[in-house]
Amino acid sequence: MQLPSTPLEEAPLEPRGHAGPPLWPRERWRSACAAPRPTFSLLILFLSGLSPPVPHPPFFLFPPASLFSQAASGLAMAALQGELAEAVAGARLLVVGAGGIGCELLKDLVLTGFVSIDVIDLDTIDVSNLNRQFLFQKKHVGRSKAQVAKESVLRFRPEANITAYHDSVMNPDYNVEFFRQFTLVMNALDNRAARNHVNRMCLAADVPLIESGTAGYLGQVTVIKKGVTECYECHPKPTQKTFPGCTIRNTPSEPIHCIVWAKYLFNQLFGEEDADQEVSPDRADPEAAWEPAEAEARARASNEDGGIKRISTKEWAKSTGYDPVKLFTKLFKDDIRYLLTMDKLWRKRKPPMPLDWNEIQNQENNTSDQQNEPSLGLKDQQVLDVKSYARLFSKSVETLRAQLTEKGDGAELTWDKDDPPALDFVTAAANLRMHIFSMNMKSRFDIKSMAGNIIPAIATTNAVIAGLIVLEGLKILMGKIEQCRAIFLNKQPNPRKKLLVPCALDPPNPNCYVCASKPEVTVKLNVHKVTVLTLQDKIVKEKFNMVAPDVQIEDGKGTILISSEEGETEANNHRKLSDFGIRNGTRLQADDFLQDYTLLINVLHSEELEKDVEFEVVGDDVVGPKPSEQPAKNITNGSDDGAQPSTSTAQDEDDDVLIVETEEGPPSNADNVENKSRKRKLDDKEQAGSKRVRSETPAEEQDDVIAID
Repeated sequence: MQLPSTPLEEAPLEPRGHAGPPLWPRERWRSACAAPRPTFSLLILFLSGLSPPVPHPPFFLFPPASLFSQAASGLAMAALQGELAEAVAGARLLVVGAGGIGCELLKDLVLTGFVSIDVIDLDTIDVSNLNRQFLFQKKHVGRSKAQVAKESVLRFRPEANITAYHDSVMNPDYNVEFFRQFTLVMNALDNRAARNHVNRMCLAADVPLIESGTAGYLGQVTVIKKGVTECYECHPKPTQKTFPGCTIRNTPSEPIHCIVWAKYLFNQLFGEEDADQEVSPDRADPEAAWEPAEAEARARASNEDGGIKRISTKEWAKSTGYDPVKLFTKLFKDDIRYLLTMDKLWRKRKPPMPLDWNEIQNQENNTSDQQNEPSLGLKDQQVLDVKSYARLFSKSVETLRAQLTEKGDGAELTWDKDDPPALDFVTAAANLRMHIFSMNMKSRFDIKSMAGNIIPAIATTNAVIAGLIVLEGLKILMGKIEQCRAIFLNKQPNPRKKLLVPCALDPPNPNCYVCASKPEVTVKLNVHKVTVLTLQDKIVKEKFNMVAPDVQIEDGKGTILISSEEGETEANNHRKLSDFGIRNGTRLQADDFLQDYTLLINVLHSEELEKDVEFEVVGDDVVGPKPSEQPAKNITNGSDDGAQPSTSTAQDEDDDVLIVETEEGPPSNADNVENKSRKRKLDDKEQAGSKRVRSETPAEEQDDVIAID
């Protein structure tokens, strides 16, 4: 049955007094019901929130939610007849994540007819979730997302059997046997570590996985099946962009540099100190080849002016009682004056301008032109003046000091983008530093986005992607995995005027170090410098995403280098690899019994690695467009910053992330998705000689919504 051609938004709705979901025009409902069987498109409309008109006035004007959900469930079962309906009713699903995508997905699943669902999520509900995660309400703030999602979804379908786990999917309790219970696993995650782990567990259990992600208006759904399609790790993803320490501490040129510095400063003052997150000027900066004697005299003069001895930032702050004015003077005056002694740094850069607390406080309130303008937009989206940020810095320091005191001696605070005092501190400190280095300051909203690596979440994108996950799941249940597609949701229509672009799934990468029959990888490192601890934490765990690894040397003796048993090989941690006879050509076997995963690591000794590079994975080329060269910066630091809120897909950050990842934001992602879409949807002429197998339906005849027969 073909649906009427009139767009829904142009169709007349029922009387305005209707208090329930939008009504589908009566004539359309009648024609749809007259068909031999409801179409799947009808189901899609129901899941989109459109209900049929009810002839009786009481229900028509005030239809209860239960009536809508029951009607939608009945429609779903009518649309899914025969073997598919039985498969849906008998399937057991695991949904990993109950956030933006997860809420929409759980609702779609129960309305489609699935009745046996397990959902797992470690997070609790935050007030910032409420604008898009519709299963949660204000009264739920602070509670488990998985548990509340279960309670809310049961209102749609009370007879469903939903099990909620408030836990991390990486917990050893959720082993391969746990994953084997499920017919399908559906990911609605927000970090790469968990995605990697679920990918490996599904491969080990041989259970189909539907992976998904969104980033603003962009989205993607893809299917992963062992031996049939490439896995999530078949191609390396870009690592989170990092910045040299000397850039952060001495010569920031972009707002993100100042924001990273401010987050480091928070940890140095109130959190756990990390030597790699030092915020004081870097005297070892190789670019600062200044005259030592003259610089020392200037630094001594600077210290005398501020009455400061250069000791640990945290110790000094404690000794002052976290006095906001003294902190301000050290960070934004004395340290900046010290930087100015490094003459060579400022030969081709505009030198920073130290700030004086008293001078700022004596400024007239109308010194900033923008302060005289009418306030436009939300408060968080306004950029304040330097005086206001100085006051905000002082106020936030006092609040954080009180929090630290309340926790007692030895207590530490953890930076959280949703903690107002912590965000105020980073916003103020970052903007003051931007002003010092002649950059355009940013609003609190932008700072939060960049500091928290947040991709602005759009509820509609999550809803579309959740619907597509269900469609791909139904194909798998019908035994038609060959019809599954990787589907991209673009921000702009492609040349064929499509927002949804399906692409054929790629076969497994034979060189993948996860899903290959015998995973193997070569790592270039200096065996005389790399320690066992570095091998464990940075290579085996961080790079190769193992959770509880055991590593042994293939030397004929089975020498155990790293054990997953706590304390068993701790004495090895600070010894160099060469101490164990590891040299060029040595083979290491790394096992993770939780993931049922074994990886052979070939050691390639090298003494010619770049500075600050501890190891390289040979052949580990990131898929996707190469980063374009940075535009030349002129002498004014930050005059060409052009910074936008960061959309890095860093681990452990909020919201749903596009899994075709490029770390520096939606434009890159959009280009990547669009380019990939164009490559895979070319005209017949352009596809001559192409190795990619086209789907049976010509591209011209494909619709944006993939229908299921």
